[in-house]
Parts: sequence; C-alpha cells; structure tokens
Amino acid sequence: MALSKYERRIRIKNRIRKIVTGTEARPRLSVFRSNKEIYAQIVDDVTGKTISAASSRDKDISSAKGSKTEVAALVGKSVAEKAMKLGINTISFDRGGYLYHGRVKSLAEGAREAGLKF
Repeated sequence: MALSKYERRIRIKNRIRKIVTGTEARPRLSVFRSNKEIYAQIVDDVTGKTISAASSRDKDISSAKGSKTEVAALVGKSVAEKAMKLGINTISFDRGGYLYHGRVKSLAEGAREAGLKF
C-alpha cells in the first residue's frame, strides 16, 4: 500500500531525528513548513525547552513583501539573530522531513548569513 505524502514525511522525519539531537552546547534548529507559512525554532532536546523561535507570522516579517522563499530567508535571519543574542552560534539543522530545497534551503541560508554555523 502506498504511503500518503504526510506519512512519508513523518517516516523521513523520524529517521532524521534518530541522528540529529539538540544539546545545550549545540541545540537543534527545527523547521516546520505549511502551505502558507514557515516556522523555525531552536530546541534543547535534553531539557525539552524551546530556546528561541521565529515564523513568517511575526509582525516584522509578515509585513515584508516578497515570495515565500524570500520570506523564509528572513525567518532564518530572524531566528539566527535571536540565537546569537543568547550566545548560541553552533546548531544542528533539522529539516523536519522536508527536502533541502526551496523554502527550507532558503531558511538555512538566511540563518548562515546571520552567523549561525551548521
């Protein structure tokens, strides 16, 4: 029986999460992408806490004009700047089962431009 698109993504996500974990020294940058929006959060998996987050629904980003890919880059820059203020400069990137392409890639490149290393 064929898997639905959602089931396939969940399988890939679980496969990635077996390897990519976030610690206090190197937290995980988790990405969620919906049809309209994109969300990113930096997570410490040891304590189970979200350290920082940004999304395309934030007031400063939602007012920006441009394609969804350009907005994703702004989200990446925003979450990276918040992390840098907290003293985090190295992370593990969790693409959340999505292909490293388009908006996910744009978010990652935006975070790298703002100074995060991964």
